[in-house]
Amino acid sequence: MPIISAPYEFNEDRLYVDLAPVLGIPLHLKCEGFNFAGSIKQKAALEMVEAAEKSGRLGFDSILVESSSGNLGVALSMIAASRGYRFVCVTDSRCNPATRQVMRALGAEVHVVSEPDPVDGLLGARLAHVRRLCAEDDRYLWLNQYANPDNWGAHHRLTAPEIAEHFPGLDVLFVGAGTTGTLMGCARWFKEHRPQVRIVAIDAVGSVTFGGPPGRRLLPGLGAGVRPQILDETFVDAVVRVPEPDALRVCHRLAARGFLFGGSTGTVVAGAARWLDERPPGARRPGAAVAIAPDLGERYTDTVYRPDWVREHYGPDVLESEEFRF
Repeated sequence: MPIISAPYEFNEDRLYVDLAPVLGIPLHLKCEGFNFAGSIKQKAALEMVEAAEKSGRLGFDSILVESSSGNLGVALSMIAASRGYRFVCVTDSRCNPATRQVMRALGAEVHVVSEPDPVDGLLGARLAHVRRLCAEDDRYLWLNQYANPDNWGAHHRLTAPEIAEHFPGLDVLFVGAGTTGTLMGCARWFKEHRPQVRIVAIDAVGSVTFGGPPGRRLLPGLGAGVRPQILDETFVDAVVRVPEPDALRVCHRLAARGFLFGGSTGTVVAGAARWLDERPPGARRPGAAVAIAPDLGERYTDTVYRPDWVREHYGPDVLESEEFRF
């Protein structure tokens, strides 16, 4: 029985869902939402905060500030509350209402940007807001998850080795691309230690991360309006872009079997299913494919799992459509 004194000391890192009996896909889903932050972002948040403390950049009078679509904001809110720091999260109108409330409950100040930058969209506007805060008050410390090597370093140190330990016969790893911290940490580790493992990045249609045209995106988490600085495509073997309606359908199919996951997980599973479907049957060995589920679904009950929200934004028949089936 673990006994902890700080919330970030707990993280269940060894739970996988076999999706073969659930959805008929030869895929194991690594569940990263079982910690007090509720997502995989706890790892990166702690790594970045501790590195800033060790370097002396983060002191008792510092004000942490970060741009986040939600999950990293929650993780930093939790860590800041535990360690006695002030924290300001700059998010945008796509952030789930429940996520904003969690951050505020943990003592964070939440700034919501609603007007997109003409070129770089809502993310560009968030980043501009962060830069203004830092320019106005030198107590602000921006961890900058989009450029901070400690973001991917957390997954290089923790996530990738854990997957490798449990799946020695791994052929392919599917990782969603948001800030690309998880993607880069895992991709770098596997290229160094098991280069035969293929790394497939899952991105959202409308994201510019891998050079696609910008477009409307309503699901927070994956995708970006500004290419992350830490991304190095030479470590990625393939990219699958997933339309948001496909992600919604997967989320609802999983929920129908009792598994409530977030929108990013729906995107990752939809992309993995499409990639696997294009492989010959003999190449789809049980236990050879793993996908990372960044979070759980409770914070998406006002969006992904609210039928009137889905109908309003994606049409009345999106969940019944036959356009995406596996």
